[in-house]
Amino acid sequence: MIHIELTREDPWPADAAWEEIAAAAARAAIAQTPHGALLTARAQVEISVRLTADDEVQALNRQYRDKDRPTNVLSFPMVQPDLIDTVTQNSDDGEVLLGDIVMAHGVCAAEAAERGIPVDHHLTHLMVHGTLHLLGYDHLTDDEGDAMEEIERAALAGLGIADPYQIRED
Repeated sequence: MIHIELTREDPWPADAAWEEIAAAAARAAIAQTPHGALLTARAQVEISVRLTADDEVQALNRQYRDKDRPTNVLSFPMVQPDLIDTVTQNSDDGEVLLGDIVMAHGVCAAEAAERGIPVDHHLTHLMVHGTLHLLGYDHLTDDEGDAMEEIERAALAGLGIADPYQIRED
């Protein structure tokens, strides 16, 4: 079972169903991978999500990636990719922290406005993207990026959200 532990800081609006959106996105992403069994595992698989301001994400990006600028989403996996399939069977207390995802409001809102899409749709895309990083997916090469984008497209289509890469290409 997937559990989202979400914290929201200003300037993220308090009137949106961020936790439900994040949970749906994480489930959709996981369902499109060979790790789909995590969705029905007896253990509670937790993803920590922090919605915060650009300055906090910039500080994290500087500290962990040596990039002194805010970015839309950061993912911090807690489980090695080759151990994900075994993690639910080997959890002592029935709980596993898959990792942390942190999103910057200003960057996300600006990107959504630039693309002409609702912020919640963009957050959904970034949550899918971040979840895939927690599962060991990356986009360091063109082949990895293409594979990751295909999973993202399928997950988002299942949620009724348009292909974000098509929008960018038009």
